[in-house]
Amino acid sequence: MIRVLLADDEAMIRSALAALLRLEDDIDVVAECADGQQAVEEALRLQPDVCLLDLEMPHLDGVQVAERLKRTPATRCIIVTRHARPGVLRRALESGVAGFLPKSRGADEVAAVIRRIAAGARYVDPEIAADALSDERSPLTARELDVLRAGRRGETSEQIARTLSLAPGTVRNHVSAVLAKLAVDSRQQATLLAEERGWL
Repeated sequence: MIRVLLADDEAMIRSALAALLRLEDDIDVVAECADGQQAVEEALRLQPDVCLLDLEMPHLDGVQVAERLKRTPATRCIIVTRHARPGVLRRALESGVAGFLPKSRGADEVAAVIRRIAAGARYVDPEIAADALSDERSPLTARELDVLRAGRRGETSEQIARTLSLAPGTVRNHVSAVLAKLAVDSRQQATLLAEERGWL
């Protein structure tokens, strides 16, 4: 049996997919989680073969969950998302995610991907892969992206500086560079643009 943990903050989607996967002879849904933090805790406790993770969840997103489970090599992660932005795919693959597919796929296709991932293969939806090949790369440095990430909820330069162990002036310099590179007027606009492009 392939032991699967399912994490999605939309209860109806989560329970419907769990019910459909339980109809498969070789798949056992061992946990259903409503947010990323719960998914990490349950995955560490239960050590499932595969974690099927929604990309956008409260507390931790699917990629952040996968990053935290990297030290659990027996568990492999698949990201499912409604908005499959190519930049997010790159971030997911860098985090050790083994599979990536859109939510538009049927339960039988999801089950087939679960089997492939459990057998040690990787899977990326062909349409997403094609988009990723043609997508522009981020012009921002890793540190500039860190600054945007740390200020996602409107934190001040001083708060970002403390989070990243930087001087506030250094943070302001990074923000100025980001605004110039992205041709936007505010850090909030820069963050939204970076999220839309899948760089964050």
